[in-house]
Amino acid sequence: MYYAGIDLGTSSVKLLLMDENGAVKKIVSREYPLSFPQPGWSEQNPEDWYRESIAGLKELTSELKDGELGGISFGGQMHGLVMLDEKDEVIRPAILWNDGRSAAECVYLNETIGMDKISSYTANIAFAGFTAPKILWVKAHEPGHFARIKKIMLPKDYLAYKMTGTFATDLSDASGMLLLDVKNRKWSKEMCDLCGITEEKLPQLFESYECIGNLKSEIANELGFHNQIVIAAGAGDNAAAAVATGTVGDGACNLSLGTSGTIFISQHKFGVDEHNALHSFCDASGAYHLMGCMLSAASCNKWWMDDIIGTEDYAGEQKKIQKLGENHVYFLPYLMGERSPHNDPAARGVFLGMSMDTTRADLTQAVLEGVAFGLRDSFEVAKQIGLNVKRSKLVGGGAKSPLWRKIIANVFGIPLDIPETEEGPSYGAAMLAAVACGKYKTVEEAANAIVKVTGTEEPDKDLTAKYDAQYQRFRTIYPAQKELFRKFAE
Repeated sequence: MYYAGIDLGTSSVKLLLMDENGAVKKIVSREYPLSFPQPGWSEQNPEDWYRESIAGLKELTSELKDGELGGISFGGQMHGLVMLDEKDEVIRPAILWNDGRSAAECVYLNETIGMDKISSYTANIAFAGFTAPKILWVKAHEPGHFARIKKIMLPKDYLAYKMTGTFATDLSDASGMLLLDVKNRKWSKEMCDLCGITEEKLPQLFESYECIGNLKSEIANELGFHNQIVIAAGAGDNAAAAVATGTVGDGACNLSLGTSGTIFISQHKFGVDEHNALHSFCDASGAYHLMGCMLSAASCNKWWMDDIIGTEDYAGEQKKIQKLGENHVYFLPYLMGERSPHNDPAARGVFLGMSMDTTRADLTQAVLEGVAFGLRDSFEVAKQIGLNVKRSKLVGGGAKSPLWRKIIANVFGIPLDIPETEEGPSYGAAMLAAVACGKYKTVEEAANAIVKVTGTEEPDKDLTAKYDAQYQRFRTIYPAQKELFRKFAE
């Protein structure tokens, strides 16, 4: 039996076919347009997602025989606002996660209503990327569109709706809408009231691994299948990617060193830090997770190598770095502002500590270390609320650097496991489909059976001590610069 995972990304949809043992058999990718109607706006046409996903699914399953495809599930870009009218027609282009038009609505929620209240309703505070502020923006600026709303859904859930006819979402993705009572895993009546909507306009809630229905017969026939193909609810992209790395179970952790950087910590019990520095969401296994996101991670190194010193020889530059834990230069990695844990769009990148004997290698090292320290900031928040993380997975483009892996292992002081397969949300979605089909009883069982580790970066006791001292200095830099950032942004 085979299982398909559909990762609905911002620029393309990636479809993956996995066998029941976790082997990846085929991958298909199809692009669609992204529009920016005004500066800071970001939109897409949901019908483009569906058209390219179905075309990709045909290509993905073209060599399968009838009866060989067991199930399909999804991972997808979070927070986007998709609205349908009473005829199930898309009212307007979807407003995406990286759209910043709802800044005023976030101020209203966080300051007028108050962060404490919003957090008590949803376990999170308002960010411009979240869905609820977008709804408020439509209500204020497009009242005609707002009046037509019959159904509100997230991007991947539009695909599921078109494929099954079931109006559904999963709890991990719903957590990022700022409409979910995360602790109690149900819609927040208070947030619905604030947004001027009723719960009837929101989808039915499912766990990520639950079956929401079957692929419509006309679509199955078009693909050449006549069996009942199970459709699982799926998960938001980060939660699906966590499944793909086996980050399931209490205290399981995944660090992602991509363009942005994330730390994802699974926990059996609900928890939220008092300053809402980390997102507190439901996860894809039926439990919860905390997640911190720094906006610039591997992109800091790319900026430094490509735009500043002008080289493509990343490995060659890193070979010049000899003395770890002894650098006198520090780097704040806030090239695009920062999300976790500071939530400060005015923050910017800073080099500190340069002198006449500072070398190019010192600055390169500072960039790598600054990103590691920035990730540790979120790690420290998790520790403060009692989470005991003993080891972590490490994925992303930056994880391919042996030096960067060594730095991060010692900055965190824990072993870092490198997964064998790194296909992200599409792989995790396929695993969720396998659980929905009954191949595995739980997501944790699927992860334990499928996810393999190719190697581990172990920390060195002496180097960890050096980096701990350096981190204690690093963490004093941002508070000292915070007011300057605000003044310079005026």
